[in-house]
Amino acid sequence: MTILDSPTTDRRDSLPLVAPQLPRWAPLLALLIAGCAAGIVAIALSWGLAGTVVLTVVLLAVGLPLWSRAVEGSRRAKDRLATILIWSTFGIAIFPLATLIWQVVKNGAPALSSEFFTYSMRNVVGEGGGIYHAIIGTLIITLWATAISVPVGVLAAVYLVEYGENRLPARIVTFLVDVMTGIPSIVAGLFAYALFVLFFGPGVRMGFGGSVALAVLMIPIVVRSTEEMLKLVPDELREASYALGVPKWRTITKVVIPTSLAGIITGVTLAIARVAGETAPLLIIAGKTDSVNFNAFAERMQSLPVFIYYSFTQPGVPKEFGQERAWGAALVLIALVMVLNLIARVIGRFFAPSKR
Repeated sequence: MTILDSPTTDRRDSLPLVAPQLPRWAPLLALLIAGCAAGIVAIALSWGLAGTVVLTVVLLAVGLPLWSRAVEGSRRAKDRLATILIWSTFGIAIFPLATLIWQVVKNGAPALSSEFFTYSMRNVVGEGGGIYHAIIGTLIITLWATAISVPVGVLAAVYLVEYGENRLPARIVTFLVDVMTGIPSIVAGLFAYALFVLFFGPGVRMGFGGSVALAVLMIPIVVRSTEEMLKLVPDELREASYALGVPKWRTITKVVIPTSLAGIITGVTLAIARVAGETAPLLIIAGKTDSVNFNAFAERMQSLPVFIYYSFTQPGVPKEFGQERAWGAALVLIALVMVLNLIARVIGRFFAPSKR
């Protein structure tokens, strides 16, 4: 008996290997068309720039996915719609930051000069003067706050991770740290003022008091960041150290902390950047002065945030010079915080464990 093979067609020949796609310039073309259409509507209805941008995004979010659905299918259309929404939300998030930086640079750059960085406001009326005393005060207050908060925060995190073991004291400390993370900064200033009043009497003002207030704000940040870094250290490293007969305290100092040192330093630097711009605590306990003060334990001490506050609220006569100095000090403060963040990233990469 002869079996005749029925002719079959190879299904691979009927399946296209390349799906139709929009060209790379399609999103730009869609954006251009949406912008032109939105511009025509905005001119006709006398809309501003904000309305034009919003209408452009809406037209783009509708037009490009419909075009993609007709050519590429529903899956790519959904992907393009999600991409438009993500970029739109990114633009919304970055717009306030870009506007802030532009305003500060535009208004503060004219105030920057050698005199602005090397002179104080002592006996200055009207034009002239600088922020030298405020820079010195900010650095001294922040350094003392760091010296107080870093040992306390790191040791507290070591206790929570290495010794607490979910015991009741550790849970209480964790809860209190979480509560301290959300306290208003002015409460920290009131606490520092009340503490120093007990020792020095009413009306006390000194830079070290501002350091104590900032340390209250820094400690929970240092504790939480250090705690998370210590938890990332593999337990195998601890167990290997214990297997060699190394005591626990030496394991912590020689194995655990060096392994997580990059993250700890980064967290500390970010905590410093976080409190460097605090105003309310320093208004209460550190006060203000027009002169340079290098002693944190005597007399009032000026800082950049307080200088900015008083330059705007009490600019003097004429007001233009005081406001210009405030914008210049704000620009310097933002640059200082940015430098601290960059230092944190560099230190994090430098101390990061090698992957070899």
